[in-house]
Amino acid sequence: MTPDLVYGRRAVREALRGQREVLEVWATERALKAEDWLQEAAPKRHLERELSERAGTRDHQGVLALVEPYRYADAYELAAAERPLLAVLDRVTDPRNLGAVARSAEGAGATGVIVPAHGSAVITPAVARASAGAIEHLAVAVVTNLARYLEEVKGADLWIYGAALGERAVSMWEADLSGGVALVFGAEGKGLRPLVRRTCDALISIPLTGEVESLNVSVAAAVLLYESKRQRA
Repeated sequence: MTPDLVYGRRAVREALRGQREVLEVWATERALKAEDWLQEAAPKRHLERELSERAGTRDHQGVLALVEPYRYADAYELAAAERPLLAVLDRVTDPRNLGAVARSAEGAGATGVIVPAHGSAVITPAVARASAGAIEHLAVAVVTNLARYLEEVKGADLWIYGAALGERAVSMWEADLSGGVALVFGAEGKGLRPLVRRTCDALISIPLTGEVESLNVSVAAAVLLYESKRQRA
């Protein structure tokens, strides 16, 4: 199988700490001087230009690695965990948003992140970079049909909340997020698809007192994931 590419100092460092086998690490002289942990991992110096050509971007911070392919989790096993906390993304195509959500989900101790197979970002080097390496310690699963998946896994032990605005949505301060919860987030400007929205047991909103009408999807995910973590404490 073709190895994955990971770039960015934090992303590569977490890859070295994670479960995937790291096959090779490249680093520039500047990165080696700045990061002590690179001395053993990357014994050979490379030029900035070499890394940019290999990564296809200049956003590598002087470090990149070849690692074994990312192993996706089983979405149904994640839902069957004891009191699961899932972040579910519907049509979130920006890899930076997926990476930021993954970082918050890992920090909040979430069971995992679920994304649809089509029309959504999946694990890429840009996602690994945006997550600051959090994907190396977090379960991410891909499902073919998101609405069907939610319909099949929801029940007394797993409540599905769709993040949305409007009068029908319950405030996060009033919602019970202490049990098994799947928090579903739609893309900015588009929101949840109608069928996914109808599959949710309830809609949940984040109270806003300023002038802006909504939050970035990754910020909204962080707020609700940590509110759930607070309620579970």
